[in-house]
Amino acid sequence: MFFDLSKPQKLLQQSVRDFCKQQCPVERVRELMETESAMEPSLWSDISEQGWIGLHLGEEFGGLGLGLVELAVVAEELGRTCTPGPWLNTNWAATLLAAAGGSAASEALPTITDGSLRATVAVLEDHTSWNLNPSTLETRLNSDGSQLTGRKVSVLHAAQSDVIACLAQAGTELSLVLVPGQATGLRFTETPGIDPTRKLYQCDFDRVPISTAQIIATGTTARAAWETSQQVCVVTACAEMLGLMQWMLETTVDYAKTRQQFEQPIGSFQSVQAMCADMLLMTESARSAVWYAAWALQEQDADANRAVSVAKVYLSDAARQVGNLAVQSHGGIGFTWEHDLHLYYKRAKADEYLFGDATFHRAKLADIVFASKSSP
Repeated sequence: MFFDLSKPQKLLQQSVRDFCKQQCPVERVRELMETESAMEPSLWSDISEQGWIGLHLGEEFGGLGLGLVELAVVAEELGRTCTPGPWLNTNWAATLLAAAGGSAASEALPTITDGSLRATVAVLEDHTSWNLNPSTLETRLNSDGSQLTGRKVSVLHAAQSDVIACLAQAGTELSLVLVPGQATGLRFTETPGIDPTRKLYQCDFDRVPISTAQIIATGTTARAAWETSQQVCVVTACAEMLGLMQWMLETTVDYAKTRQQFEQPIGSFQSVQAMCADMLLMTESARSAVWYAAWALQEQDADANRAVSVAKVYLSDAARQVGNLAVQSHGGIGFTWEHDLHLYYKRAKADEYLFGDATFHRAKLADIVFASKSSP
């Protein structure tokens, strides 16, 4: 692999950066996060027109046929501006449906990737984890697969989605069901979350009618699709955290250069210099972890699973530490609502737990190491 972005990837990076600077300054982020949906149709339309939804998917799915490194580049730049809205969960749903395949997924995907159909994924329940086990799911299809009953929690932008890809139990197997957002028997309840730029909902399915065409995949196909989409989205979340870290680093360095104390900039103090140096070290190390994980997964490298979990472990811890150092370097103003730092800290904290926190992925790494040593 190359340890730098190619020229086309750098051009993509710059185009996303320029777009975000013009279309989504922090003033607009603050305005949108105060709304009920934390999104604006015009901004979503502009993002869709750029082709950033499902850009890693093949053209047969309505994507651009680019790779996961390009997806990570876009996610990083969106993270740098703490862009609100359903980009992450819509990409997650598109990845899940593309991995599941089938005619129903192929029909839905082009309208998802062009932004005309917003989608999300309902996975977690009160007593489940990101390590999905069908036997623990209480959301399930009835015996003939005609009704869906259960409850999902922490569903990103559920009320703003046109379709919900729901993972449920069908007998003893996992099933992927595509549920319209306006389906009879489906109820949304907004739940509090640490990140005000993304909305979380509880979804209650009360005997929601399901047709055969809505059941996208079952059994091993559904399981494989879920695992594939989870790996892709781990990389996406890590790339977003990298963008958040980069913003916090740059903002802290700028503040250290201008903030005066004892008639000299605080950046001249060794303790502040050490904190900035630590933030730089963690940010650059995080960049290497993200890019390698994206490349390994894209190329289906034998080390891909390990690289993805390593990235999530490191980014989860490093983003939190960079946030802590940024707040400490800013002093009292770092705790205020008026300063933008809290927006980035909260998004990083939310991403830390998304798709499994550091503890979850350390356990996955232990399983990978054990399996490699046990194999002949």
